[in-house]
Amino acid sequence: MGAMQSGCMNQAAAYDYDVLIIGAGSAGLAALRAVRRHTQRFALIDAGPGGTTCARVGCMPSKLLLEAAHAFHRRHQFEAFGLRGAAQLHADIPAVLQRVRAERDRFVAGVLQTTADLGTRAITGRARILDPHTVEIDGQRRLSTRSLIIATGSTPHVPDEWQVLGPRVLTTDTLFEQTDLPRRMAVLGLGPLGTEMAQALAHLGLEVTAFHTNHHLAGLADPKVNAALEQSLSGSMHLQLGRMPQLKAFDARAITVGAGDFSTQVDAVLAATGRRPSVCGLGLENLGVALDDRGLPDVDPHTLQLEQLSVFWAGDINPDRALLHEAADEGEIAGSNAVADHPRAYARRTPLAITFTEPSVASIGLPYDPHWTDEVAIGGVDFANQGRARTGLRNQGALRLYAKANGGELLGAQLCAPAGEHLAHLIAWAIARRSTVAELLDMPFYHPVIEEGLRTALRDLQAHVHEPRDTPGPHYCRQNSLDCLD
Repeated sequence: MGAMQSGCMNQAAAYDYDVLIIGAGSAGLAALRAVRRHTQRFALIDAGPGGTTCARVGCMPSKLLLEAAHAFHRRHQFEAFGLRGAAQLHADIPAVLQRVRAERDRFVAGVLQTTADLGTRAITGRARILDPHTVEIDGQRRLSTRSLIIATGSTPHVPDEWQVLGPRVLTTDTLFEQTDLPRRMAVLGLGPLGTEMAQALAHLGLEVTAFHTNHHLAGLADPKVNAALEQSLSGSMHLQLGRMPQLKAFDARAITVGAGDFSTQVDAVLAATGRRPSVCGLGLENLGVALDDRGLPDVDPHTLQLEQLSVFWAGDINPDRALLHEAADEGEIAGSNAVADHPRAYARRTPLAITFTEPSVASIGLPYDPHWTDEVAIGGVDFANQGRARTGLRNQGALRLYAKANGGELLGAQLCAPAGEHLAHLIAWAIARRSTVAELLDMPFYHPVIEEGLRTALRDLQAHVHEPRDTPGPHYCRQNSLDCLD
């Protein structure tokens, strides 16, 4: 991708900046890296706190809490391994949370240094768009720009009727700031992050009741994989699925949470009902484009351009792909197109979403559709008797693969499986390379490894592919040379 041509640069000189980026999260910082390869006439605007959603309140602190929880939960398997004394272990919750914050702060500090190095090109303040080329900061200072990138991220959603309960209703923006956690907690919402946090709290020894308005957990659509996750979660918490939870204060300390005929008292609630794009007060109505009922514009997913404007949209503000690697990709696309004479359409990577429960959950490529015809072949494996999983007492979960019935090209997968985060990457890479089931079965599989479960699923899938060919045996060389390994 070349730099802006001279004509474009002359046009840009009429503005204060070539590019203004609103939002210093993962998408905004990725856009910044792309922009500064072509121009130094940019500014990054953010109202704070900085450090990105991922580092401050999302990916990293949640995984820190999960690692402690998973480590502590393993004590329940010690007796089966012949290891004694597990009953003497306890979780020091304040110490766990202190480590979460300490490591979180280290991640955040690295991000903040990036913006600190920008000097006056890092502007702290609340931006409001006045038109496609003008932004106002805190109602006072106006800046003009040739191109605009909107990457303001998202905020937790808490229904108004729950907010009257005050600090007893936590979100992931406040959970990790607690110095201790109460004994009884409810988690409201079992999307990917809610599922992670519900299991983390339960595995740390808290009494957890989790509520979800439907029966699909962690974004899963495949009923067999969803059933495996539900079975796994129900071993450490109470699940109430398919009904809307209702909250009310029980007394000065407790909250009553009910769903249908079920009711329980808890000391605090984690509202994990999703995040919403941070667009309130942003002035999107001044762009002159149509907005949907959520107040969001239509965005080209391949250029990230809003209609024909020199305005681009990136990151978690797009609720359909609110994942860090997608935010980074979108920032790169938006930044590259913001400095280009003509925006380019970019191919998007294979969809990949992972939930870091134990066993872990993943959705890769084409999502499961209950209305599929016989054009899609399905195969799978149950990990109950998978050899390596049994050795580690991790033998639970399921993997389901989807492929074109004609020819066997791998299309997608959903899983709830041991080492699922690693299996998911192998599958995503295979889909990206448009590999067929037969080609994947040509690959080497060591023994004993969890990946043998993937091979079992591939073999099952191959049986449903039209005109499957036999899986070949070893490749024999005509001579003792590495050159003949093909």
